[in-house]
Amino acid sequence: MVSSTIYHIDVNSAFLSWSAEYLLKEHMADVDIRTIPAVIGGDEKMRHGVVLAKSSPAKEFGIKTGEPLIRAREKCPGLKVFPPNHTLYTARSEEFISLLREVAPTVEQYSIDEAFCDMSGTENLYGNLTAYADILRERIYRELGFTVNIGVSTNKLLAKMASDFEKPYRTHTLFPEEIPAKMWPLPVGELFFVGKSTEKKLHTLGIHTIGDLAACDPVILTSHFHKQGQTIWNYANGRDLESVTGRQIANKGYSSETTLPADMTDPDMAKMILLSLAETVAARIRADKAYISVVGVTLVTCEFEKYSHQKSLFSPTNITEEIYQTAAELFTQMWRHEPIRLIGLSTGKATSDQTYQYDLFHQGQYERLSKLNSALDTIRDKYGSGAVKRACFLKDKD
Repeated sequence: MVSSTIYHIDVNSAFLSWSAEYLLKEHMADVDIRTIPAVIGGDEKMRHGVVLAKSSPAKEFGIKTGEPLIRAREKCPGLKVFPPNHTLYTARSEEFISLLREVAPTVEQYSIDEAFCDMSGTENLYGNLTAYADILRERIYRELGFTVNIGVSTNKLLAKMASDFEKPYRTHTLFPEEIPAKMWPLPVGELFFVGKSTEKKLHTLGIHTIGDLAACDPVILTSHFHKQGQTIWNYANGRDLESVTGRQIANKGYSSETTLPADMTDPDMAKMILLSLAETVAARIRADKAYISVVGVTLVTCEFEKYSHQKSLFSPTNITEEIYQTAAELFTQMWRHEPIRLIGLSTGKATSDQTYQYDLFHQGQYERLSKLNSALDTIRDKYGSGAVKRACFLKDKD
């Protein structure tokens, strides 16, 4: 059996790198911000003041992506903060993906600054594919002006893990035979799909490294983590059956979040906000004629602690009510009764295929809600988003 060769290509500090090049080109800066303690940060006046990307010198001060700018400045008083330029980032991302499509038979964009390439069968064209990864990495830098890391392996999971090894501007391999030496000694929190909450639970079970997880009885993991337990056990053992697909879905996932004007402790109001977010997200999903099968909720506390939970649905859906109900359940499970400053709702595993199994909603109810959602979308598209509102959003406005 001929094994596959998969690349995971990740732009190093994409937002900061793309901004640095633009600022130099447009003579808006006299120094490359990649060479000084600098970050791309959100609008602090709108309570979005978090680090979106950081330079290597900033990283040396212990500054982390996602932390509040106020804390980043405490670590580095001379820190330079630059606003994001999303129009620029979209254009650079398109250039990046376009170049990859010139060399790879199949390219799957994973996010704005990373992609998978299935290079299987191109050995006759490029020779040794590990060596060619270096050539491709250098070409990206030469033609596009920014650096990337490339992970090389036989599946997407291992390629992605490899690309996260030493940065920046490196090529790393993580083939199955290299797993014991390269992956198993790593802290379990570095495994893909293991978040902070899962990491803490694994530690209570005496599982501290990826190797510990790989050696654990999957039955035990399933009893504690349900379906996720089997998934992370497979990942710890380097198993990933998902193939690289070039099929273009409008989004792999859809999300929306809101930073609240004041910290909130009212769970009913939080669920109202989740309903509003669900309406926004579901409308976008339906506009793309897509269906999602994962719903997630993210909360940021007044102390800037961020945590999230997600749940896989019984069947793919684009129904507002079903997405909201799942989000509300997640909120109830995860909220620690702390003041909240940000609420986010995300969805994942988008597909264009609808194979609905009637479980949570019986057939009649599902069809009724589907028609209702479509009708509301039509009205709002024609007359504006405020043309039709749920009664619950108006009840306090007498």
